[in-house]
Amino acid sequence: MKSLLEKKDCDPTPLPVVSLNHVSFLCSSLHESVRFYEEVLGFQLIRRPSSFDFQGAWFYNYGIGIHLVQSPEAVSKPSEINPKANHISFQCADMGRVKQRLDQMGISYVTAVVTEGGIRVDQLFFHDPDNNMIEICDCEKLPIVPLSFPFAPLKTPQFCTGSNRSLRRHRSVASIGWIRE
Repeated sequence: MKSLLEKKDCDPTPLPVVSLNHVSFLCSSLHESVRFYEEVLGFQLIRRPSSFDFQGAWFYNYGIGIHLVQSPEAVSKPSEINPKANHISFQCADMGRVKQRLDQMGISYVTAVVTEGGIRVDQLFFHDPDNNMIEICDCEKLPIVPLSFPFAPLKTPQFCTGSNRSLRRHRSVASIGWIRE
C-alpha cells in the first residue's frame, strides 16, 4: 500500500481533528456493562439517539465518552490480564484508593511500574465484563517530550500549504507531514 505522503495529489496536512470524542466497545450483556461503567468507573449514562436500530448505551465523564453496543454474538473472554493488550487508560488521583476499591469489588487486576529519569509511574490493569482492558495510572508525572526539533505544539503541528518554497519531510510524535525549508 502506498503511503499517503507518497501520493502526489495528497494534501500533506493532517485531518482537522480537535479531540478524542469517544471509544466504543461491544458487549455481551448491556445491563452488566452499564452497571460496571457506572459503578466501577463512575461514568454517567447520557442520552443516545433513538434512531439507532441496535441496542446500546452512551456514557460520559472525565472529558470522554464511552459507547457500548450490544453484540449479536458472544464476546471472547481471554483468561489473563495482559498489560500489552489494547486498552483504554484513565488517570487517577489516588492509586491506593483504586486498589482498595477494586479489592472490595472482587475485581482482579495486575500492577506494573514504569520508571524514567527518576520518575515512577504506577499502572494497574483489569478487564471490564467483556474483557476490554482498562488501565488506571498516575501517568501525569511523566512529561510529554516530542521526538523532533524544533518543538512544535503537539495540538497544532506546523505544516506548510500553498507556497512555492521547497518542502522537506518532517516526523514527530504528533504527526507526519511537511515543513518549509
